[in-house]
Parts: sequence; structure tokens; C-alpha cells
Amino acid sequence: MNSRTHENQLLAYLALAAVCIIWGTTYLALRIGVTQFPPFLFSLIRFSVAGPLLVLFMLTLGKQTWPDRKTLFNQAVSGVLMTTLGTSMVGWGEVYISSGLAAVICSVMPVWTILINVIVLKDEKPNWIILSGLAIGLTGIIMIFSEHLNEFTNPLYIFGIVITFAGNISWALGSVWIKKKNQNTDPFLGAGLQMSFGAVALIPLSLAFDNYVAIRWTAEVGYALLYIIVIGSMAAYVCYSYAIKKLPMTVVSLYAYINPIVAVVLGWLILEEKLNLQIGIAILITIAGIYIVNRGYHLKSSGPTWLMTVVKGLKFSR
Repeated sequence: MNSRTHENQLLAYLALAAVCIIWGTTYLALRIGVTQFPPFLFSLIRFSVAGPLLVLFMLTLGKQTWPDRKTLFNQAVSGVLMTTLGTSMVGWGEVYISSGLAAVICSVMPVWTILINVIVLKDEKPNWIILSGLAIGLTGIIMIFSEHLNEFTNPLYIFGIVITFAGNISWALGSVWIKKKNQNTDPFLGAGLQMSFGAVALIPLSLAFDNYVAIRWTAEVGYALLYIIVIGSMAAYVCYSYAIKKLPMTVVSLYAYINPIVAVVLGWLILEEKLNLQIGIAILITIAGIYIVNRGYHLKSSGPTWLMTVVKGLKFSR
């Protein structure tokens, strides 16, 4: 690996780390916004501001050129899947469920990604180490929120869960689409285009489902919008687009495991939410799962696993 490649890999992992932290905080901001403001309109404002601003910046100061029609189509598909039917649906779900529960549901995203890649696309087939790591990480996430399972008896929670799962699956589909179709697009410009197209597709959803009578402009809504536009959308979305372009899809999807951990810690520090020994152990289990997945990809890229090497050696010795 030359120095240039090493530098790109380092930047990609730094970008992924930023996504892991930032998007862990946006569940709280999104929850504040959608409980006081129509959910689709909240997302529409978010993406209609962040997307065009990022596109304008890249076309001027970034010196990027306007993409061709095929690229625009691919970006539009990604934008609809990831912002309109992904993030915005999660925001709708958070009207009825807590931000922590939404984070838990979204942590399942790596599982959908693997199923899409392995069963549908038959690509990036994970080895047993990667699958073990994913299972361990998901076990840790379930342990973190196991004390909140009684809330599933509420019908409104069930509706919110279904909507959030739908958004989570759509986000996974959009992520796979980006990986396959948008490799030659600048990640910064691509992120702006995806948010812009997603905002356009949100207009009919907002008109159909939002209650405009319930609009309440408060300081909390304003701060939540400002944070989620600048940090949660522009900065984090660019980092995600860069990471997904440079790293394996299943590695990038691990951010979904870290986001709930960030949500738990922030809830403990800011809102004095519960953080006990069981939750602490669960966080360590989740981190262990993430390490195992990354280790599995390292072994996969460098050659056969040690177990396969031993088995092949035994066969040859016979």
C-alpha cells in the first residue's frame, strides 16, 4: 500500500468516525424537532437548505462540474432511498417512539446490508468472523435497551417501530446503490445532490401527511434545525459519502452500532438517563463486535484466514 492509498484509507476511517459520533447525536435533535413540528416538513426544510447549499459550494469554490444525466439519475435514486424514504421515515417514527428505540432499530442496518449484498447482489460475501462480529455487536445493542421492551405494548409504539424499520431498510438499499452506482462522483457534490433530490420528493409526502395547523416555531425547533442542517446533514452526510466510497459497505454500516452508544451516553450526561453496569457491559460487547468485524475484513483482504490455512495444510500433508 503506497502512502497515497494509506492517506485515503486514514481519511476514510476518520470520516466514518465522525459519522459514528455525529449521527448518534441527531436522534435527539430529530426527536426534539418532530415532536413539536410536522415531521416531513421538518425533514423537508432540513434537506432543502443543506442540499442546495452544498451543491452551490462544490460548483463554485469546489470547482466541480455539473454531472451528466446518468449521474443525476443515480444520485436521485440514492437521495429518494436515503433521505425521503430513509431518514425522513425515521423522523416520522420518532413522533411515536423514543430516540433511543429509533437508534436501536437503525442499528439493524448492517444486517439488511449483508442480506442485500449476499442474497440479492451476491457480492461482498462476509466470512464467519464478520458474521460473528455482527452478531456480537447486535447482541450488545439489544442488551443496552432490554429494559425498554415493555414499551412495545403501546400501539403507537408499534406503528413507530414499523415506520422506522421501513426507513432503515430503505437507507440500506440506498447505501448499496451508492456503492454500486456512484463511484465516479465527488462525494461532497453527491451528498448535496442526494439531499436536494430527497427534499423534492418530500414535498408530496409533507402535503399528504403533515398537519400544518400543528406548526410551532420555538427556540428548541430552531436550534434542532440549525444543528441537524449544518452538522447532522452537511458535515456528516459528506463524511458518510466519502467513507462509503473508500471502505467496504459492511464496515461503513457499523456506524449504526455506535450511534445508539452515543445516544445513551449523551442521555446520561445531558438528560440524566439511566446508565448502569448492564448498559456499560453491553457497550463493551458492542465495541468488541465492531473490532471483530474489522478484523474479519482485514484477514479477508490479506488472504485466507488462519483456520483455512491450517485446514489446507492438513489436506496437503495427507
